[in-house]
Amino acid sequence: MNIIINFIKEVFKKAGFSDTVIGLSGGVDSAVSFALVTQALGIDHVYPVLLPYGSLSTQGVLDAMKLIEKLHVPFSHITRIDIKPAVDTIIKSDVMMDRVRRGNIMERVRMTYLFDQAKKRKALVVGTENKTEHVLGYFTRYGDEASDVEPIRHLYKTQVYELAKQFMIPEEIIQKPPSADLWPEQTDEGEFGFTYKDADEILFLLVEEKKTEEEVVAAGFDKNLVSAVVRRMSFNFFKHETPHILS
Repeated sequence: MNIIINFIKEVFKKAGFSDTVIGLSGGVDSAVSFALVTQALGIDHVYPVLLPYGSLSTQGVLDAMKLIEKLHVPFSHITRIDIKPAVDTIIKSDVMMDRVRRGNIMERVRMTYLFDQAKKRKALVVGTENKTEHVLGYFTRYGDEASDVEPIRHLYKTQVYELAKQFMIPEEIIQKPPSADLWPEQTDEGEFGFTYKDADEILFLLVEEKKTEEEVVAAGFDKNLVSAVVRRMSFNFFKHETPHILS
């Protein structure tokens, strides 16, 4: 924990900034990132932004407010912006738009508001992406992965949960199914077809220990499960390679 806090302090010092803007969704990743920056910078320098899509994110907003109160961040620092009007204006251009495209637009609109708030406050945007999401490519390019500093991107999801317990993040945030709130009943694990726990155990062997898919299966993991994790990694690999630049 102290290593991350010192990292945040050093980044802001080098960049010449003292304030930060962070999007709070009511989920565990943003909660832990929020707790880390309040420790690193002090509550007077942290500006949480709530970006619900109409009533879809009502519970997320309520959970985010509980965390804000717990950490004693001044209410005057809170910005709440309903992204629905901006998002709906864009999606009206294509009545055949599927929910994944709509979700991408929601994430990119959130990013636009976050960076505008950062400009307004002369602040840096702190991101909330974890390593599991990043390696699996479970993010929207120039959306929820866009930030100035990522304090937990080196941590797998299960490690984020452990840090949440150390920070005594409200239990309702820790226990709720991870979701980007992109459509009703949407959950991360529902889209994956596997759990974060299974993903992390497999990814640790693939990424950290450089095991092959066959070696991971030989270690005792279900072949279909390992294949599902590898397929998602492979399918989204292009996200880590863009933009392509002629050298």
